[in-house]
Amino acid sequence: MIKAEQIKKSYGGRENKFPVLKGVSLCIEEGDFIVILGASGSGKSTLLNILSGLEKADEGTIDYNGTDITQLSEEKLTKFRKDHIGFIFQQYYLLPNLNVDKNVKMGAELAGNREYKEMIRSVGLGEKFNKYPHELSGGEQQRVSVARALAKRPKVLFLDEPTGALDEETGRQVLDYIVALQKKYGFSICMVTHNANIAEMAKTVIKMNSGKIVDTYTNEVQKGAYDIAW
Repeated sequence: MIKAEQIKKSYGGRENKFPVLKGVSLCIEEGDFIVILGASGSGKSTLLNILSGLEKADEGTIDYNGTDITQLSEEKLTKFRKDHIGFIFQQYYLLPNLNVDKNVKMGAELAGNREYKEMIRSVGLGEKFNKYPHELSGGEQQRVSVARALAKRPKVLFLDEPTGALDEETGRQVLDYIVALQKKYGFSICMVTHNANIAEMAKTVIKMNSGKIVDTYTNEVQKGAYDIAW
């Protein structure tokens, strides 16, 4: 379980400090699917970065099963991310000089996972092992990034607008793969989006506005990727 308490974060110098997170507290249960929903500038991506250890909070605590990651050194925080966290962003961040197999293998090697090829097959790219990023569609590239993130067997998968650069059909396809893989492997999902329709797929929805959580609710029924409006 992840328990964040009174997270605060500001940017800028002493004279022009701008508060982005204003005392945010939340819990992510094991196996949960959380969507953090909010308009641009609401603080949702900053919260995601802090929860995942990519950025440090100015104040507050983030407890991962007894470990407060806000107290870890940079070296220990890097190891924590390597051992426990997976990331998927709006941009794919694939290495252009590596094919699908080797891009995903990079993630797998962090966890000593020799069965990573099965993850490539699980996202529907079993016939694309030797293709390079420039030979793939946007949706295929994003599926490679999904496979790479999950090949390291994370306990929590963080996603920042993973369908933001995709068209509707491709976006639905990517989300469908992610949900199917969560059911298979049991990792937790924490996804940031501005798309309220995608929030209908989540178990828990957290709404943010102006650096604060303004509402939290649970969906009684989690819709599938092909059941929501877009």
